[in-house]
Amino acid sequence: MIIEYLRPNTIEAALALIARAEPKTYPMGGGTVLNRPNRERFAVADLQSLGLNQMERSGNILQVGATTTLQRLAESGEIQEALRDAIQREATYHMRQAASIAGTIVAADGRSRVAGCLLAMDATLEVESKEVGKEQVRVGDLMASRVGLSQGKLITAVNIPLNVRVAVEFVARTEGDEPIIFAVMAKWPSGRTRLVLGGTGRAPLLALDGPEAGGLDVAARNAYSRAGDEWASAEYRQEMAGLLAVRCLGQLS
Repeated sequence: MIIEYLRPNTIEAALALIARAEPKTYPMGGGTVLNRPNRERFAVADLQSLGLNQMERSGNILQVGATTTLQRLAESGEIQEALRDAIQREATYHMRQAASIAGTIVAADGRSRVAGCLLAMDATLEVESKEVGKEQVRVGDLMASRVGLSQGKLITAVNIPLNVRVAVEFVARTEGDEPIIFAVMAKWPSGRTRLVLGGTGRAPLLALDGPEAGGLDVAARNAYSRAGDEWASAEYRQEMAGLLAVRCLGQLS
């Protein structure tokens, strides 16, 4: 339950609010997550006055402000088509108009194709805090820990590499359903290849990161050898992981 609503006008003011002990204060971009029913009593620091909704390209990197909505990012002519499709499948048009890119990453679980794409692309986060100042955090590090950012830390931007090709394959009960399993492959001009699997668990899983795609099928199967849940058996996901990974490679070859 939101017990206090604040709208800081500077980054410094926002950092001071989210660092305080009482009441616990969360940064809010679009509010699609924090506005859900919740028994916890907390305050929110609305970030809409901080100008964190801009996008700027610098070389092969698109820096996306933390409060940029998913819909605005999807409409950008800069991002890869696979990432655009993942965004459009992540939520309805109405939800994409409100949901922020940073909030989507923080709240993502293993079925988030947007988080899966950003993990495969080795995207980074610009993070600020009173104690450390500015730092960069890999999306992969955040996904691996799943404890979120430490209190007092604020995502200000997401850096998306543009010099990488991306392919996504998935299996779902219907086109509009969340995926039972998905695979995302990113490939750089150097040949570096990253494979991410999703569809279960607390976060998408990095299954392969190497100078080439050798052993792709085996890596995918091994990564999902214990990926069973109420949606699908581990054996099914293991078989499909290898198949979807090979399909992604076919798209990029």
